[in-house]
Amino acid sequence: MNETAQNESAGISGKPSRRLSLGWKTRHLLVLLVAGLGTYVFLESRAQWSEMHRWNRALGDMSVVLIAISMAIGPLARLSGIFRKAIPWRREIGIYGVLLAVAHTVVILAGWVQWDLIRLFGYELHPATGVYVMLQHGFGLANVIGIVALVYGLVLAFASNDWSQRVLSGPVWKFLQQSAYVLWMLIVIHTAYFLYLHFQDFHRSMPDPNWAQLPFAGLILFVSLLQFAAFVKTWRSKRSSRRKPAPSWERRKEAVAPPDGFTASR
Repeated sequence: MNETAQNESAGISGKPSRRLSLGWKTRHLLVLLVAGLGTYVFLESRAQWSEMHRWNRALGDMSVVLIAISMAIGPLARLSGIFRKAIPWRREIGIYGVLLAVAHTVVILAGWVQWDLIRLFGYELHPATGVYVMLQHGFGLANVIGIVALVYGLVLAFASNDWSQRVLSGPVWKFLQQSAYVLWMLIVIHTAYFLYLHFQDFHRSMPDPNWAQLPFAGLILFVSLLQFAAFVKTWRSKRSSRRKPAPSWERRKEAVAPPDGFTASR
């Protein structure tokens, strides 16, 4: 056995050891387990709430957490090579984040607006006139943003596979995955409205305190700082590379670096 083979078998070469890497089936199983446990914890943390709102918030909150993790992996990998090993996990984490958002939407439709779809946009049936009138402007706008985010997330989730990468071609697929930042901003706006604004109307009774307000703000700040730090590092690296040609191995690494979306090539 030569030195290279020995290094690879010990898992200390430049390439990750196959025995140490996890296959996509294992990643799906582990992420599904984490998603289920996390949803249960969120569900039990609001035991005093109504059943519908408990499930609504638990599914929505865990969806936000998973998508935040998916969005954080890219900047972390740019800041430190240690986190490059986590890049393959973005695919499964992002997919289950979107699936939880779908379940969250179903709970809203069935439990909150009771499949009366016009109520989803802030309209309520006026008992005196028998016609729908706009009563909740913010509720309607926030749900429109949520619907756009859900459709966007489903597109990204369906494109998070090697077949889509081949069909769309590299540049188109990469552009689509990098647009996950738009999805992230839509999710932040949608979630922030229901955490901080929806129950502030003078005619609506205040619900029990939602403990997730401060953690959500901290999570958004953390991901934003990571993205900014990764941007600064990338900018400085590109700026210095104009002055000094990068080594061939560094250029190859930049060429194969995956986009900061939901997915990564296997």
